[in-house]
Amino acid sequence: MSDHRAAVRHNTLRTGIVEFDNGAGSTVSVPCTIRDVSATGARLSLNSSAWIAEDFTLVFASGLRKACRVAWRKERLVGAAFADGYASVDEQAAMMTADEQARHRLGIGARVRCAREMRGYTQSQLAERLSVTPAFVGEAEQGEVDIPLYQLMHIADLLMVGLDGLVAGPVPEEVDAA
Repeated sequence: MSDHRAAVRHNTLRTGIVEFDNGAGSTVSVPCTIRDVSATGARLSLNSSAWIAEDFTLVFASGLRKACRVAWRKERLVGAAFADGYASVDEQAAMMTADEQARHRLGIGARVRCAREMRGYTQSQLAERLSVTPAFVGEAEQGEVDIPLYQLMHIADLLMVGLDGLVAGPVPEEVDAA
């Protein structure tokens, strides 16, 4: 559960649908507002006080359907954990706007830069160890390009930090304020 709560959430305020089997063989659809999403789940605000099942499908406006389970409830707010773990990059793209994706890339880049500087590497040194150009490292740290997962895993190993910390850790203050 702590991984789900620790994942960086991106505010969305989009409409969606919660679908579940009512136990009698028919599907119930409850409108909701998707308040924010992360790679591990979403925070939903139900548009009514309707009961929802512990296991349900969250339907995004894009048509994406994610199997979920209730992580927590507080009145009409529901924490939804994705049943299959982390959402893929393509699924996250369908859940977030281009601006939200850009902020996410910027946060990852800032965390990579911070970890690199803490280990005493220059951009060129890190690029050499990753077999990429220093320009790619600079662009990635500025949030201008996506860093493929296999490279993020390699970066985490080289810099001796957790992959979760690079992807969803706290954003350094100078980026958070921007």
